[in-house]
Amino acid sequence: MAALSAVVFALSWWLGLYLLIRNPRKPVLALAAAGLTSFAAVVALDAVRLAGGADIVGRIEVYLVAVPGIAWFAVLLELSRPPDTTRGRVAEMVAVAAVAVVALGGAALAGSVEGPLRAGHWVMFAAVSVPSLAAMVRAVRRGVKPVPVVGFLVIATLFFALGNAILVIPLGLVPSWLALASTGFDVALLGVAVAIWDAFDEGQALRADMRRSFIATAVVALLFGGQVLVGMAFTGERTALVVLLFTSLALAIAINVLADPLAGVLDRVAFSRSPDLRADRATLRRTEAALPRRAPNPLHDVDDETFTRLTRRALGHYGDLAKLMANPLTALPVIDDRLAARGAPDQPLERANELRALLAERIARLKPRDGGDFGTTEQWRHYNSLYFPYVAGVRAYAQNATPAGLDPVARQAWQWFVTEVPQRSLHNWQTAAARVIAADLRSDLVSARD
Repeated sequence: MAALSAVVFALSWWLGLYLLIRNPRKPVLALAAAGLTSFAAVVALDAVRLAGGADIVGRIEVYLVAVPGIAWFAVLLELSRPPDTTRGRVAEMVAVAAVAVVALGGAALAGSVEGPLRAGHWVMFAAVSVPSLAAMVRAVRRGVKPVPVVGFLVIATLFFALGNAILVIPLGLVPSWLALASTGFDVALLGVAVAIWDAFDEGQALRADMRRSFIATAVVALLFGGQVLVGMAFTGERTALVVLLFTSLALAIAINVLADPLAGVLDRVAFSRSPDLRADRATLRRTEAALPRRAPNPLHDVDDETFTRLTRRALGHYGDLAKLMANPLTALPVIDDRLAARGAPDQPLERANELRALLAERIARLKPRDGGDFGTTEQWRHYNSLYFPYVAGVRAYAQNATPAGLDPVARQAWQWFVTEVPQRSLHNWQTAAARVIAADLRSDLVSARD
């Protein structure tokens, strides 16, 4: 039983960290990671409870079993949001908070994850499952893309409701480890759906990157967890060994999946007096991580909406060569022509540099031809919204941002953004300007094909 629990734990823990490392600033990925890692914690606690029989573990576990459902409800709400919207998340946050209060209140009434069936268990089940099903219907109605994700969401959410019924309302008919394993299948399915959605949203490949991470995780999990399981085979499932099993797996998988950020922390300690060396090493790590995410034949049969979205992503990643390298726009025929013109090798980094130069040129074309360097009229909006934040590095809305280090024109733009331009307006201008540049690049692509 401990071996099966370890497998479910390792899968959930790895997938949660994998989604988090893709982009911790993306709400969908952060929430999905919270759901997966909290479910992994439930698996570990349940195994410890069954091995040691401590009542305190069951009283803690009853609260944790509600966390994955709350997180997945928040994920489904995020997936159902219209793309490129600046609408606030106040309503979604209120809904998630309400579900959390009711679910945790039910946990307090239940007192423990163990039977017999009590009213608190029913409250937890209803609070987690009913909103998740409603959010799933909302996501499907709004047309989550890519299309296969919709099927994943429907199947996984239905299994999730059933899994919670078995997990939160233990009737003694199904062993606890089996209930966890069945819910683990659902959680993994939902995690894969979120990964597919994120790869589609970023225009990246997923299979190679995820396969490499999974294989590396399986190796370290087998090496570290296998030793403890061998010891348990001879001595029995003692509480100390069960705790050692899950802590070993958690640390080994975390070190493997979070190798890049951990290397960054180590660099800050070891190379504290060499900022240039740290920056170069960080760039190399980001570049290496981006290589498996480059999609083959990415612009084949891409529709206008997707092309515009890819252009918007490329503009947003203007200052990050590693992310630009994974953008499908590096496969534009004009990039091939530019590389050939300057005799540069056809390598991912060269393509990323060429894409950045191409974007800079297209942004410059948006500048009004009145001879000035900066203006605030309507005809300047597209140029201002892209050039100053992305090319000139004006971060007007960042916390504790100052105009220090900016040239006089950029300082003037910074002051204008801070005093006269709401952040939502800037976002709308950037989206409109991205459409203009996308149409320009799209016309070149069509001409090259013809």
